[in-house]
This record gives sequence, structure tokens and C-alpha cells, in this order.
Amino acid sequence: MSGVVDLAAVKAAQEAKAKAEQARAEAARQGGTGAVSPADLVIDVDEAGFEREVLQRSAEVPVVIDFWAEWCQPCKQLSPVLERLAVEYAGRFLLAKIDVDANQMLMQQFGVQGIPAVFAVVAGQALPLFQGTAGEEQIRGTLDQLVQVAEERFGLTGLTVDPDAQPGGTPGAGAEVPVGPYEALLNAAAQALDAGDLDGAVTAYQNVLADDPAHPEAKLGLAQAELLRRVQSMDPQKVRREAAEKPKDADAQIAAADLDLVGGHVEDAFGRLIETVQRTAGDDRDAVRRRLLELFEVVGSEDPRVIGARRALARALF
Repeated sequence: MSGVVDLAAVKAAQEAKAKAEQARAEAARQGGTGAVSPADLVIDVDEAGFEREVLQRSAEVPVVIDFWAEWCQPCKQLSPVLERLAVEYAGRFLLAKIDVDANQMLMQQFGVQGIPAVFAVVAGQALPLFQGTAGEEQIRGTLDQLVQVAEERFGLTGLTVDPDAQPGGTPGAGAEVPVGPYEALLNAAAQALDAGDLDGAVTAYQNVLADDPAHPEAKLGLAQAELLRRVQSMDPQKVRREAAEKPKDADAQIAAADLDLVGGHVEDAFGRLIETVQRTAGDDRDAVRRRLLELFEVVGSEDPRVIGARRALARALF
């Protein structure tokens, strides 16, 4: 994500924000919400449609580009993960798939040396994300950074996704969304929490998310249950002592931050991990960043403390 630093140009940010506002205003003027269906979050793009589907749309949503080919076996491993995450992220980025065999010019323009190769375009500016296969944790981390920078520096809040909409952005005519057996699972999770059965609560929430990865109540419940399960066996005095003695130890600071949050010291937990991000590097730094994002889920993305901490994390990372 080193290329993200290049996106900080003030002029480009102002232009991107203006274009995004114009797009939203135009959708409102036409009497629509601009909502798309989940199927519209993954698109096939060729040279003829690249300017319209990628460059122009990058003014309202980050566009992730997956360069692939039918003969490429690693592509067949990576592409399904990207497609699933595009739906899970619910409009925070758009996935554009480009077949390199049919679009050699685009491959050359991006300087692609081998596939799979993944790039992003934000406000008309291209940046490389990674080449070759990557683990899902790494991919999520990269996407989280991309989405955060696009929102905070360019005001790109992404697309509105309507599960009732038909592919192509057409609202469904009275379509009903099938309701999964979530009520029973969520009730079971709540009962398990009340009984102190944290393993049971975690399993119940995971069962909901296995069917609906973006379910907000299940995501929040899982984050809370996992936090409580982590601190259940901790010795608070030992954890505090190790954190004080080892300010650069990622594991020690992560454990102390968990205790901070459970104790209601939200800003202390966030501040501790942001400072640790600044002190560490490599895998340790990434582990701290991931835990901080998990704690954001526990508190809630709309909480002012989370919003402020996201900004501080962006400054620490970039």
C-alpha cells in the first residue's frame, strides 16, 4: 500500500469530493437513491468501458482491479476471495475484473508483469496493491487501508447497496428478501452470553455470519463475545505489569487494550494500540492494527471515539 501516500494531493482530494457530491446530487435529482444490487459490486471491464466503469466511477468509490486469465491457476484461487469480499464490504469498494488476454493494452498501461495482479483506482489515480496470491487476512488489511484512505482523504463513502435492487441498479418491484433463521441463532447467542457460555455465543454468531457475512448484529455480537472470551482467563495485574515493562511488545499491548476496553476505558484502549502501531513494524504492527479494527467493531463505527481513532490510525500508518 506504499502507493497510497501518493493519494494525499489536496487538489485531487478536492476534485474527488466534488465529483462524488455531484454524483449523489444527480441521483437525488432523478428521484433515485443511486443504490446498486450486490451483483453490481463485481463487474467485467474491457478497454472500451474502462474510462466509464473504472476512471469515472473511481470518483465515488474505490475501484479494485483484478487482472486475471482463464489459464491462470493462482487467479482461480484469488478471484473468488476478492469477489466474496466485494459483497461482504457492501459497496465500500467496487471490484473490476480484467481479462488480460482480451485487454493487452490495459495490462501494458498498468505495467503488469505477471498475474494475478491487483491494483486500485481512487479519484482517477492508480496504485498497485499486490501481485500473486495472498492470504485473506493480508487482503482484508489492504482493503481496510484502501477504504479508510479513500473515505478520509477523498470523501468517497462508497456505493449504497440495496438487496432488493435488480442487477444494473434497478430497484426490485416489491421483491422480498428471504429471511434466514437468524432470530433463533441470535436468541441462542444472547442466552449463551447471559449464561457465561462464551464459546457457545461465538459459535452462534459465526453461524449467522457464515450465511450472511455482513449481518450487523452478528458482527457486533461476535466481536463482543470474542473480546470477553479473550479477557476471561487473563490475570489483570500481570497483563498491566507486562504492558508497562514492554511498551514495544505487541502481544502485551494488545492484551492490555482488551482489558482497557472491557473496563470501559475506550479511548485508553485505542490510544494504546495507535501508539503501538507507531512503535512497531512488520507482522507485529499488522497484528496491532487488526486488533484495533476488531475493537472498533465492538464499540461501533458511528461512535465519535471510533471516528477519531480511525483518523489517528491513518496518520500513524501513512
